[in-house]
Amino acid sequence: MPQITPANAPKVGVDVPWVVSWSAETPAGIGPCPTIDGQMAALQKWAPGSGEPLYAKNHLRRQRDSVRAMLCPMCGKITPRRDRWTQTGRLVPTGVLRARGFAEALPADLDDARLLLDVGAIAPLHRACAEAAQRDCPDLNSRPDQELKEFPLAWVVVPLYAQAQDIGRTIAVVTFLQLVGVTEGRDENWREQLPQG
Repeated sequence: MPQITPANAPKVGVDVPWVVSWSAETPAGIGPCPTIDGQMAALQKWAPGSGEPLYAKNHLRRQRDSVRAMLCPMCGKITPRRDRWTQTGRLVPTGVLRARGFAEALPADLDDARLLLDVGAIAPLHRACAEAAQRDCPDLNSRPDQELKEFPLAWVVVPLYAQAQDIGRTIAVVTFLQLVGVTEGRDENWREQLPQG
């Protein structure tokens, strides 16, 4: 196995997505975070490029930054309004997301039949970055749906919480931010997709 040296080390935002955690970026407890206006959040050390990339694990702060500031998860640069693309997003009726526990996070005036583009915790990418990731990432290029979808101009950010211990008490802290784009599409048969039971 070739040894990694500074000359051939993978570069953040080029060889390794900007949002990915590195082995030196260990958990750092909980505390207020500017990505969520000072709310309590799970924290993590900041040392991109240090150690080994952990491709299956997004960095907590960079993930929240990517969603709040619409930063490309691949290169870390701002995505312009007309150059935001998703590889993994799927259309879901608003009523279905409400039934899955997102009722409080979604605006009350959104009709249940309105289709949302649920991209989960992965902010939109520049088209060029999305195409490169799709070409180079084994997980992405093995998905049955290969279509890049343009991200809508309107969206909703949904905080995802975990329970944490803080001086003998359990509190809810934000881990990641989920992103859903608001489309003009509708699915009048959305009730058929509701979870059974």
